[in-house]
Amino acid sequence: MPENEQEDLSSNTNISIPQEKWEQKMLENEKTAALPPLTAKAEEKKEEKKEPKKPFKKPSVSAVWAFLLLLTFGVSALCGIYLTVKPVSACKPSAADKKGESFSAAFASNAKKKTGVAWIKIRGVIAQDNNTSPFSRPSGASVIAKKIREAGEDKNVKAIVLDINSPGGTVASVQNIYSEILRAKKNKKVVALFRDVAASGGFYVAMAADKIVAEPGTITGSVGVIMQTGNVEGLFEKIGVKVTPITSGKYKDMGSAYRPMTDAEKAILQDMVDDTYGQFLAAVKAGRPNVKPEDMTEYTDGRIFTGQRAFNLGFIDKLGGEEEALQLAGELAGLKDPQIINQRPENLRELIFSFGSSMESKTLAQQLQTLATPSVAYLWVH
Repeated sequence: MPENEQEDLSSNTNISIPQEKWEQKMLENEKTAALPPLTAKAEEKKEEKKEPKKPFKKPSVSAVWAFLLLLTFGVSALCGIYLTVKPVSACKPSAADKKGESFSAAFASNAKKKTGVAWIKIRGVIAQDNNTSPFSRPSGASVIAKKIREAGEDKNVKAIVLDINSPGGTVASVQNIYSEILRAKKNKKVVALFRDVAASGGFYVAMAADKIVAEPGTITGSVGVIMQTGNVEGLFEKIGVKVTPITSGKYKDMGSAYRPMTDAEKAILQDMVDDTYGQFLAAVKAGRPNVKPEDMTEYTDGRIFTGQRAFNLGFIDKLGGEEEALQLAGELAGLKDPQIINQRPENLRELIFSFGSSMESKTLAQQLQTLATPSVAYLWVH
């Protein structure tokens, strides 16, 4: 066989792989060599299987209730804000709108407030509220004075009815309300309504009104001033307690409950009581000028009397209740059909806590402070 034929056969039997495929094969081998051994992968999978999965914990019942309460409070707060700032909408188009007036003018005419009578309640002992809790309802003499002042400045209020059920209160608080009534009376007509009790300070504030209405069985009067001090010296001696005051002057601890009162101290306190009584008597004479001088002297000695007796003497103007007071206020203000204007709370806090103060109570420290602090009061004490 010729040599050239043998060369051709050898070349055919030793056929080599193409270069492109050979390079691709080398790359695959390199990738396979870079991967971790199979045993390491298997061990990792085993470790993952060994770790138990944490079970899903259901929320507790208390957590669910807490969430629901929080959600309810949030919705209530939003509703309160909405009701407070909710504008008055026009239910039906007015006749003026039909004639061609603009919608805004018709809306403004329907949104106007009606004129009427402001009804302000005065309840319980008249004094300043010393409660500083942010969760308490605003109350006290300052709040009452503010309502009277706002009613006096409101153009839609034509008259004010003071609904009084009070045995009186501290001198300064009573006089604060009295002054606000006099200020409001320059622009409005004021009628006082006596409920079960309108004595002492409750009687005092009514002296600023134009007219007074009371039921025949109302307890009223008690024109006078009282100041009470206690003495626990005997009790402290029994339990072995002694108090030694250090003062800058001999009258600094005047009225102390830990020692007897001297005659000089009694004279000083009596002079102060007489002074405040003179202020009370002056207010009664200014408010009830038609009472006879002899009746004024006799019935301003601190005694109480009924509404019927007060009417007979001229201390009140009419016997009756709510309807009589409302009609009298409308008559004085020139209103044919007087209606009570409801005053909305001015902020969300007052809206939330306007349901009343039955849940509010003084702490023991506040009660002890009230008992231990002497005060001069227009108050009927029984």
